[in-house]
Amino acid sequence: MTGNSEAGSARGANGKVVLRVRGLVSGYGEVNVLDGVDLDAYAGEILGVVGASGAGKSVLLRTILGLLPRRAGTIEMLSVDLASASLSERERLDRRVGVMFQQGALFSSLTVLQNVQVPMREFLDLSPRLMDELARVKIELVGLPADAAAKLPAELSGGMTKRAGLARALALDPEIVFLDEPTSGLDPIGAAEFDELIDTLKDTLGITVFMVTHDLDSLFAICDRVAVLVDKKLRIGTLEQLLQDNHPWIHSYFHGPRGRAALLSETRHSGKEGMRATARV
Repeated sequence: MTGNSEAGSARGANGKVVLRVRGLVSGYGEVNVLDGVDLDAYAGEILGVVGASGAGKSVLLRTILGLLPRRAGTIEMLSVDLASASLSERERLDRRVGVMFQQGALFSSLTVLQNVQVPMREFLDLSPRLMDELARVKIELVGLPADAAAKLPAELSGGMTKRAGLARALALDPEIVFLDEPTSGLDPIGAAEFDELIDTLKDTLGITVFMVTHDLDSLFAICDRVAVLVDKKLRIGTLEQLLQDNHPWIHSYFHGPRGRAALLSETRHSGKEGMRATARV
């Protein structure tokens, strides 16, 4: 387990870094919510990001995405330094990144098909017929029925809204997908199905997933590593490593009444498949 560095990570020193953050400072008003954050995300991994309410998970996500200004430090994504990137470099980078916000953030006046097409209209020059075909492929990819394409967001269940938002995040075949609380508001069965979908898409498409979550079950089911935001910095490691961390909040989070320490002890030798099969107890 690491404090504010990536030495000894689960992916090892030879892993391809697709997101590198160094010395990041960000916040609101006069308050620095993040103060000296370091982070490496590796190609093909699912990195879970957790922390107490108000610790700065959303600030971290929004700063990495450029929705909040950084006050210090550097952010490099897919070998592009965001501070020095030209407008054309940022546009090319935006095409390689997908984002699913917590509530889906779908346009209420557009159908699911039209929502999925929004990134295509912004970045690609395609015929309407081809856009329709591609959007339907993405809708099918996330497990939505074909007739969902013609529905408005108000006609969708919570789980369907999440899947529609994920389909839009995948519209341009991104290399990195950022997910903000993807299982919040879902019942345990729906959350487990969504976890399985994320894991399958990661393996099938070869994407890197940066997932802000509060769901312990998701961490055990699909995350390769976990970054815990405490004291305005990140402590990063595998679940086994973090279970040995003596920081009070981390210990309470993993060993408290809703913790999964016992589960990991039972499944640590059975690998990821064993965790996935028994995580939601």
